[in-house]
Amino acid sequence: MDTNQYLELFIDESKEHLQSINDRLLDLENSPQDLAIVGEVFRSAHTLKGMAATMGYQDLANLTHKMENVLDGVRNQNIQVDSAILDVVFDSVDDLEAMVMDIADGGTGERDVERVVTLLQAIETQNNEEDQDEENPATQPSNPAYELDIDEFAATVLEQSREQGLNNYVVSVSIREDCLLKAARVYMVFEVFETAGEVVQSSPSVEELENEQFDTTFQVLFVTSAEADDLKNKILNISEIDDVSIATFNIQDYIQAQSANESASTLEHEEPPASLPKETSKSQLPVENHDKKGKQVANKTIRVNIDRLDVLMNLFEELVIDRGRLEQISNELNHNDLKDTVERMARVSGDLQSIILTMRMVPIEQVFNRFPRMVRQLSRDLHKEIDLQIVGAETELDRTVIDEIGDPLVHLIRNALDHGIESPEERVEQGKPAQGTLQLKAYHSGNSVFIEISDDGAGIHRERVIQKAISNDVISEEQAANLSDKQVYELIMESGFSTAETISDVSGRGVGLDVVKNTIESLGGRIGIDSELNRGSVFSIQLPLTLSIISVMLVEVQDEKYAIPLSSIIETAIVKKEDIMHAHNKKVIDFRGKVVPLVFLKEVFETPQTLEEQPYYSVVIARKGEKMAGFVVDSFIGQQEVVLKSLGDYLSGVFAISGATILGDGQVALIVDANSLIK
Repeated sequence: MDTNQYLELFIDESKEHLQSINDRLLDLENSPQDLAIVGEVFRSAHTLKGMAATMGYQDLANLTHKMENVLDGVRNQNIQVDSAILDVVFDSVDDLEAMVMDIADGGTGERDVERVVTLLQAIETQNNEEDQDEENPATQPSNPAYELDIDEFAATVLEQSREQGLNNYVVSVSIREDCLLKAARVYMVFEVFETAGEVVQSSPSVEELENEQFDTTFQVLFVTSAEADDLKNKILNISEIDDVSIATFNIQDYIQAQSANESASTLEHEEPPASLPKETSKSQLPVENHDKKGKQVANKTIRVNIDRLDVLMNLFEELVIDRGRLEQISNELNHNDLKDTVERMARVSGDLQSIILTMRMVPIEQVFNRFPRMVRQLSRDLHKEIDLQIVGAETELDRTVIDEIGDPLVHLIRNALDHGIESPEERVEQGKPAQGTLQLKAYHSGNSVFIEISDDGAGIHRERVIQKAISNDVISEEQAANLSDKQVYELIMESGFSTAETISDVSGRGVGLDVVKNTIESLGGRIGIDSELNRGSVFSIQLPLTLSIISVMLVEVQDEKYAIPLSSIIETAIVKKEDIMHAHNKKVIDFRGKVVPLVFLKEVFETPQTLEEQPYYSVVIARKGEKMAGFVVDSFIGQQEVVLKSLGDYLSGVFAISGATILGDGQVALIVDANSLIK
């Protein structure tokens, strides 16, 4: 079978299963007695194993099988979950993720996993030895059919069928491990049963079989007039059926065996009937909820290749350009019918734009999901107790932004854990709880998404930051005296700046926060810091919802048109030439009590002089964090939504230009990178 056509689907689903395993293992660490969680992890691991074996990635399948054996021991309550066992399982998940990433990069998925396999085998071997010590063959049921829990109604049906001369069989069917569509095979087997007789009961239940919530074997209690050999041959004719065993079921023997077991249980335990149903309900309820959620999602979602959405977006961007052209033509012709038609087209295309942008949106949960595991490991390495709280994981962002924001958040979280939150001993001395709190929060506001990383740690020490900045020649002592708290906090995002007294594997090398700032600003976002000594810090990131269609202010510099993103603009102003002042050999203006330097775009972009000098300047006041600048242009055209187009690799290094757009009249306007002009 050619498996290449399924490769992309395999990689996507493998990542989903591994993320699910990671999430559920963290839940299991908090609730080690919850067998429902173990069942979910086991099912994900088993599905992953079957997929890997089918695709021919044997190393991946083998490691998953070893991990599955340990999970099976936990599920059967033969292995008690503790941190040491979970550490080994987490390590094996790390190796599985590395294998899947290697396959995604075009590799074979092979990896040296000898160490983690040895650890998994040690856990499994210890479990097997304990089982052999405790095993009592006399108490084991000799007939596998007794595993079926037969109620009074089923018992009556079986008794009547025996009196009518029909055969009562327990049929055990095993499906091949590499079977991709187990539910389909189960359906075909049940078709054979329904044509030959009547199914009384199955183990697992029919619903669980339909949802593939079983290993490779299932049992069916069956009433028929057919012979066992004929029935077996019909089932074996179905593809991907590995084995079929049929045994005669005697209802009288079953009732006697159940009575004997109940008598033995009564002697050994004081109140078994009261405890058993409770335990069963606990383990089954979450599974039922999971099934309902799974069905709901399956019915309402489809998997679409992101490349198709990119093509759709590109086509729509061309439509936006044509819409702008039509609006300009209708204004020039001043034709009422044409104007009405263009206005309606603008409304419809606006709705279409919203739908397409929504289709590209993905929950930020995809990024947040990796952090609980990371925080668990870092808290152990740093010997700190951390309570990670995630709020607003359902908040949606454009896929392009999601792809870029992961690494900056990792840097911020590592710094919060290393520099921010104190050791348990220090926290107790200060009257704080030993466990520190780190909160990740995401929410929408207008056309932006805000992400906040807050902690209840030591906060930022203003004087220590100033001393370090002066010693690194970042600022002078005179400048330091006039800095506000926010300006001091922003100094920690300067290149090579670190207040860590010792260099660690986590942070303290002066690399990270400047990269974070640059990355966020390259996405058209901003980062701000608020802190209170001994109370904690908050890093707030503001990001645009999308990077493909942006709102801009169109301006003219001589005969050339430029677009400045509205996200960077505070306001526009007309300034008389006599109001211009000079400071540090630069032209500046007084803007609402603040000194704002002027940047002449004509000089920056070396635009040829074609227009006469005016007695005033048209100025666009822009901001980057706490810093501001005034961009001097010749005239304002107005606001417009434009499509951001890349300049390509050949022109990627052009200073202060982030891209280009095509206007309604067919002209190309360059989009100004305001952040690179504000210093």
